[in-house]
Amino acid sequence: MAGGKLILVPTPIGNLEDITLRAIRVLGEVDAVIAEDTRVSGRLLQHLGISKPFIPFHAHNEHHVLENIIARLAQGSTLALVSDAGTPAISDPGFLLVRACVKADIKVETLPGPTAFVPALVNSGLPCDRFTFEGFLPVKKGRQTRLSELKTETRTMIFYESPHRIVRTLSDLSTAFGPDRQASVSRELTKVFEENAQGTLSALAAHFNAKEPKGEFVICVGGAG
Repeated sequence: MAGGKLILVPTPIGNLEDITLRAIRVLGEVDAVIAEDTRVSGRLLQHLGISKPFIPFHAHNEHHVLENIIARLAQGSTLALVSDAGTPAISDPGFLLVRACVKADIKVETLPGPTAFVPALVNSGLPCDRFTFEGFLPVKKGRQTRLSELKTETRTMIFYESPHRIVRTLSDLSTAFGPDRQASVSRELTKVFEENAQGTLSALAAHFNAKEPKGEFVICVGGAG
């Protein structure tokens, strides 16, 4: 196994008090921090009183820098991977780096910590014993196919969505699964204006259509039958 190590460090999804003591220690010890947005991560490290060099790694440069990061790890560096918020590799390019490390026999360590879908699921009142994380639905191509495939899914389904598409997605889910399917929508989790709204898909679509949607959203939808 190569001498270096990649450490995935979850960061707060809103409330900075959610950073763990272990995460602070690791961020202070690593050689550099691989970040989705260095401005966002820079503010967090500044808040923690930590100064580290950054390696940008995002959807626009992931393939270009991947080889250089793997080479640095293979040479013995210990690097931390962070996303803008939450656990790295969940709906972001971090999984490509983890996959490359596994292939190159480089040690990967993941710290436990904040992630948006767990509190949203627990808050929903929907069954938590079995669920499926679907992340973001396709915006165009493949969207209807995915919805059609999920129509008979019996487990609770979890989706991520942005504020400018939340109403469209709730309406599409209502059309695909039926307007009376029970669901829950969480936004601004851990922040001052956190909201958890429960009801039918049609009622939730109407709710967020009546007010300007703000923040990042997690949708939990009850399973079929």
